[in-house]
Amino acid sequence: MTKATDIRTKSADELNEQLLQLKKEQFNLRFQRASGQLENTARVREVRRDIARIKTILGERTRSAQPAS
Repeated sequence: MTKATDIRTKSADELNEQLLQLKKEQFNLRFQRASGQLENTARVREVRRDIARIKTILGERTRSAQPAS
C-alpha cells in the first residue's frame, strides 16, 4: 500500500509509470482470481485503492494548474 504523502512527492511521469504498473498487476490479479490461483485476495483491494490514490492526486494537480473559469 502506498501512502498519499509518498505519492505526492513523485513527479507526474513517475506517477503515470506507477499507474501503468499497477494496472498491469490488477490485470494479472484478475486472471489469477478467475482461475483460482490467487492466494492473497487482499492485494486486489490494495492495488485498486493505490490506483485510485494516484488518479486522485494527478487530477488534483491538473485542476490546480488550470486557472479558475
